[in-house]
Amino acid sequence: MQNTLKIILFVLLPGFTLAQKIKFKGAGIYGAGLTSAHYYKNDLSTVTIQDSNGTKWYYPQTHISKEFINWGAGAFAEFSLFRKIRWQTELEYANKGAQEMEIVDRMEQRSGSYSPNKYTYIQWNNYAKSYTPLLFGSFYWMAGVRVEYLFKKSTPVFAPYSANLKQFWFSGDLGIGWEIRLTERFYLFTEGHWNPDVISQKQDFLKIRNRTFELRLGITYRPRKQKVDDCNAPVYKGPAY
Repeated sequence: MQNTLKIILFVLLPGFTLAQKIKFKGAGIYGAGLTSAHYYKNDLSTVTIQDSNGTKWYYPQTHISKEFINWGAGAFAEFSLFRKIRWQTELEYANKGAQEMEIVDRMEQRSGSYSPNKYTYIQWNNYAKSYTPLLFGSFYWMAGVRVEYLFKKSTPVFAPYSANLKQFWFSGDLGIGWEIRLTERFYLFTEGHWNPDVISQKQDFLKIRNRTFELRLGITYRPRKQKVDDCNAPVYKGPAY
């Protein structure tokens, strides 16, 4: 029994200690412009079609789609985590997709016009975040993971495959940002994000991977700095709050 209690304490105490150190540092909202594309890779040569010239090709072909431009929006909260690292957790509504061209005659490889395959996601994003002073504001970098729920979709092109992307997925994220002070408690920020799928989604012989670039503009609310903070050692931890 004593050994069991020791194991439980060994597991729980570090998490409890960390929770005691976490402090709320701010919250905000943002709007975003997104541009995304899909990468298709046909891995097998068994699904082929031969045209009138005797040329073999694949459906869907190995290709990179044209860019699909749309928008997103979100809300977040930020917490102190370690000495120089903060944790940002957020919910985001994001429209991703790809501009694709369907094959209208497989035997002759004749194509139609470009049409969008559109995917609307509700995302739970979590980042580690670190600040550095820059000019009259603060520069910061972000690295994290997005957990994505496919809320709705419209997939007119390559429908046998594009319509079957997973309902729940995840992707990686690297971002940079710059924040400036507007008032005592409100800050303006802009961020750029590179958001690729870490692994491809596989369907039989096909692999599909998404890549998104995101540009954000938003407002952050920061609580008033507590007096006890004035007694800390003068180590830079981000904006002055």
